[in-house]
Amino acid sequence: MKDKVALITGASSGIGRATAEAFAAHGARLVVAARRQDELDSLVAAIEAQGGTATAIRTDVSSAAEVERMVAHAIASFGRLDYAVNNAGIEGRFAPITELTEADWDQVLGINLKGVFLCMQHQARAMLAAGNGGAIVNVGSVNSFLGVATGSVYCTSKHGLIGLTTSVSAELAAQGIRVNLVCPGLVDTPMHRRLRGEFGDALFDQGVLPSVHLRRAGLPQEIAQAILFLCSDAASYITGTTLTPDGGLTLTV
Repeated sequence: MKDKVALITGASSGIGRATAEAFAAHGARLVVAARRQDELDSLVAAIEAQGGTATAIRTDVSSAAEVERMVAHAIASFGRLDYAVNNAGIEGRFAPITELTEADWDQVLGINLKGVFLCMQHQARAMLAAGNGGAIVNVGSVNSFLGVATGSVYCTSKHGLIGLTTSVSAELAAQGIRVNLVCPGLVDTPMHRRLRGEFGDALFDQGVLPSVHLRRAGLPQEIAQAILFLCSDAASYITGTTLTPDGGLTLTV
């Protein structure tokens, strides 16, 4: 991946940050995007301290104008776009369907699903214009195929990524652009820690972890390696598929 260019959204923490660090370690030049500029600046400094190359751009992926600006920044900075990882996402409000508001729905769908649509649209345009192919990885969740009580908005946003990923894969494969979906399970990220604070440790330690074959939460770096693989030439015959690094969670009956 030396001198290739990777664009990663939601890069300020968790899986996104670990993915940026993994790409940089393999020689890629990075464009990192998120809503928190201070954390992006910290990430760029860390990558550069290790001899890597990175640039940051604050982006709200639910805004078409900001997404267009983000991709234009990548091309202006490095002249190309080879890999895109659409990781930006929020958990939103977990509440019974009878209590959710239209604003709750719009906020989560706007970032988690519309945001990926907008990113893929502009990333694909840039890759097609260059004619060099590329790889796009969207980040879903085991909740892309598992529902959970009070999680209807979040689960809907992640379910939608399966249809979006497979459809766009079918569109772009002939032009050498591969599109895949990674659906992590329980991963030790800031989002996971926020949910623990909201629902309590017992829900996860006694309710979820016993169903994880490896009996532990994953690390962001482990998910980053799955994403790195799907972008790499080692995955040259893989497109339109879902990879589920979940420690065996979804295999338990």
